[in-house]
Amino acid sequence: MKKYLTFILITILFASCRVIDPSEMFQTEKNFKYSKFQASKKEYIIQPFDKLNLRIYTNDGFRLIDVQANAGNNFQNRNIISYLVEYDGKVKVPTLGRIKISGLTIREAELLLEEKYSQYYKNPFVIINVTNRRIIVFSGGSSKGSVLPITNENFTLIEALAQAGGIDNFGKSYRIKLIRGNLNDPQVFLFNVSDLTDMKKANFLLQANDIIYVETRPRYASKILVELAPYMSLLTTILLIASIL
Repeated sequence: MKKYLTFILITILFASCRVIDPSEMFQTEKNFKYSKFQASKKEYIIQPFDKLNLRIYTNDGFRLIDVQANAGNNFQNRNIISYLVEYDGKVKVPTLGRIKISGLTIREAELLLEEKYSQYYKNPFVIINVTNRRIIVFSGGSSKGSVLPITNENFTLIEALAQAGGIDNFGKSYRIKLIRGNLNDPQVFLFNVSDLTDMKKANFLLQANDIIYVETRPRYASKILVELAPYMSLLTTILLIASIL
């Protein structure tokens, strides 16, 4: 019986991490080189597959002001149309056709379109709003995930963690991964918000489709007990039958 118990224990202890912690995500090698922290731009950068609400006015937006003054006029809502930034970074807009817009800030894109439309309209006034920006946050390892919309232009890592419910008691505030870009070759940043000296990095501005993953403590003891429970139940049954016999 001792040999039987020893065999079960050794099997569990030396099992792969996939057995002990099968839900762990975004693992990296021990000597993985994380991307270097760089101060983020203060404005959002337009990317492929962003969906844009585009409003175009003439005479430096005079009619827009006139509409806002007249609550009974529905003109303001009439010319809001959604446009998709295509895979090559171009967006198809009226009159101009396809214009390269990815890689620009919203302000730069507005200025570009105003310049282009000035060939056809008098003093064009362009307003752009990105409507489908979102990020994915796993604030408690893989057990707690949420999709958050980017609601303002300066949406930071700290804001995202707060909106996702913070970091639970098992989360590692000093091991927060941020995955950005093409998942075939992404940038992976590592953040530590447990120390105020590193908080300047936590003010990192997020971009659409960023993935935030807060690592958790492994809790091997409780997981091993869970794995052992069926074997212990079987052993108890065998001992009960043996005692009866």
